Amino acid sequence: MDTCSSSMSKMIANTSVTDESSAQDIEMYISSLPQQPSWRPSLNLYKYQGFWCYSDFIKGIILFQKNFIPQPNDILLCSIPKSGTTWVKSLSVAISTRSKFPGSDPNSTANPLLTKLPHEIVLNQELFHRLGHERDIQNPLISTHVPFDSLPKSILNSNTKIIYVCRNPKDVLVSLWHFSCNKQAETITFGEAYEMFCNGVLNYGPYWDHVLGYWKASLEFPDRILFLKYEDLKNDGCLYVKKMADFMGCPFSVDEEEQGIVEKIVKLCSFESLSNLEVNKSKNTPKHYPIKMENNVFFRKGEVGDWKNYLTVEMAEKLDQIIEEKFSGSGLSV
Repeated sequence: MDTCSSSMSKMIANTSVTDESSAQDIEMYISSLPQQPSWRPSLNLYKYQGFWCYSDFIKGIILFQKNFIPQPNDILLCSIPKSGTTWVKSLSVAISTRSKFPGSDPNSTANPLLTKLPHEIVLNQELFHRLGHERDIQNPLISTHVPFDSLPKSILNSNTKIIYVCRNPKDVLVSLWHFSCNKQAETITFGEAYEMFCNGVLNYGPYWDHVLGYWKASLEFPDRILFLKYEDLKNDGCLYVKKMADFMGCPFSVDEEEQGIVEKIVKLCSFESLSNLEVNKSKNTPKHYPIKMENNVFFRKGEVGDWKNYLTVEMAEKLDQIIEEKFSGSGLSV
């Protein structure tokens, strides 16, 4: 084991999972965890290894932690929900598969992004493991919402590269609330969601712990972890697509740049392009999703600053103050 992998594994909290992993054992274990009402009135959130999560997700996380076997070229895409997950997945797919298309054109009809939801191409590992599926090892791209300290030790003891994307917490809050509303008729009010977010109670939260975990790890292991901001991708997509390609080990050649391949990928993966594809407008979510929805729920607005339409000045100031206090001394601002 190299020094980097050894150091990373030491950063992982001791797992609370026993060797017994039957469905009954896991159910009993989850039922013993601290609980809180969730954003979905019919379900509770459970506190597992320091973060809040729905019970079905925890089942998958436990199996992910115990059973995941990394492949040599794996690239793990990480985020807290509604931080740009769909976008980074689509960019990663377009970057890594561009050589397969005629003339290196990402808009080739062979491009899977034109016929599949990005979440169907890059599978969320906790959902995937919960359903007991076998992984397609030919696809090096995988994803998770699991906080850094709870990633499987097998990942941190390997050479797996990690791309993490974070987003302004106020926009995360608004996007997550709308997503919750889309999944069911009964949901909490935006004001209630705001208070729970400020208290750190959300799926995979607290927000600040999730972001800081990956931020600090990226500072310690920059060759293994690429930390991106949603807003930076919006401001200069071409620059950060090239950074992603370099990090993933498939940099753009001079010829590709002269052919405008970077710009084509940015355009293909833009909110406007993806949201207008037929597959993302009317078809249903993949089989591994726990709740059946139309794919369009993943494409609401994709804007920076939409929070201004929902938070009062006082609400925004309170959340800004919380984030400033939590991030104090870290060198990170969002």
